Amino acid sequence: MNVALKIHPEVQEALSKNQPVVALESTIISHGMPYPENIQTAKKCEDIIREHGAVPATIAIIDGIITVGLTPDEIERIALPTAEVHKTSRRDIPYVVTSKKNGALTVAATMIVAQWASIRFFATGGIGGVHRGSETSMDISADLEELAKTDVTVICAGAKSILDLGKTLEYLETRGVPVIGYQTNVLPAFYTRESDFYVDFRYDTPESIAEFLKTKDSLGLHGGTLICNPIPQEMSFPRHLIDEAIESALIEMNQLGIKGKETTPFLLKRIVDITGGKSLLANIALVYNNCALAADIAKNFIKGH
Repeated sequence: MNVALKIHPEVQEALSKNQPVVALESTIISHGMPYPENIQTAKKCEDIIREHGAVPATIAIIDGIITVGLTPDEIERIALPTAEVHKTSRRDIPYVVTSKKNGALTVAATMIVAQWASIRFFATGGIGGVHRGSETSMDISADLEELAKTDVTVICAGAKSILDLGKTLEYLETRGVPVIGYQTNVLPAFYTRESDFYVDFRYDTPESIAEFLKTKDSLGLHGGTLICNPIPQEMSFPRHLIDEAIESALIEMNQLGIKGKETTPFLLKRIVDITGGKSLLANIALVYNNCALAADIAKNFIKGH
């Protein structure tokens, strides 16, 4: 495959020396958080990954160039409120590249580029999934299909709790994606550690997760793996409070007729407003938590390889 990538020298060196690398998405910077928290979070994520012995690679499209490992200036370019940044999933990549635009990559698009760059691990906040009311809207995130076919392990705090978690798990099961709980049997629901659903398998150490992934590789089983890492206990929302905030935001979204790829950014922003900013602090905490775990798993996976 002939894909032109601009890879940061630090990332390129780590890959060439078989050192652990963790990919980071850029939609969380441009569409997932307000300024300046977005730029502070992006830089802190990279710091945490380095502290845990891995190399971070934030991925975006800058002026039409697929860029693996952003510089501080490039992070700022997509973080500023005045920036024109295209929310980029699989279908959008050719458009953003040919138009020489700036593109912030979703979970699905980040997985694709990470695989092109031979990066096996990717830390994010929460994945997309099957949206509520999907039986009539057919609104299902491309993240799920990408997990089914792309050889990247995604470390997250579960599926975003604005989604239909039951249908999301059913879809992942149908597509053969293992859902692993880190120190939990329960599927975490982004802002809260609780849900009515269970993961497929539980592992309690980064070492044991790395062994699972090595075994999966040795068996020739392609496709992604989803590692669900609950939000830290002290930042977890009481379930009834976050459910009330989500229901209120969903009603407003439907009244405004917001659909498609605009739904998640709208809902996340409204939930921040409804919770008086507390959901933003929770979002930041869970992303940091996932970065640390992703680096630890990547480090253990490299051992013996």
